[in-house]
Amino acid sequence: MNGEDFCLQFQQAVELIGRRWCGTIARALLPGPRRFTELRRAIPQISDRALSQRLRELEAEGVVIRRVSTGPPVEVAYELSAKGRDLEQIIDGVEHWAHEWLGSSPHHTYERAHP
Repeated sequence: MNGEDFCLQFQQAVELIGRRWCGTIARALLPGPRRFTELRRAIPQISDRALSQRLRELEAEGVVIRRVSTGPPVEVAYELSAKGRDLEQIIDGVEHWAHEWLGSSPHHTYERAHP
């Protein structure tokens, strides 16, 4: 693998996980499978439309698995695939970094932290 390939793969990974809500959804799925409504409760700021769209994107990338149980009632649950589970250390690292460097304010911005 040459440096150009590495840069491209790195950029693809950063864009996937950095896409609005994707990292947060992956973090919410770390404990295990969740239904759509459980994800909505875990991420109260996300709209139904955005959650649905991001879940489809993560599923298409092989990060999330959508499981449908056939029974009455039909239930749909989402969980991380093996590929998604491999993000655990990265998500933990970002979370640690965020607590260490961004503080506890939900409105803390990069500009305020680094004038």
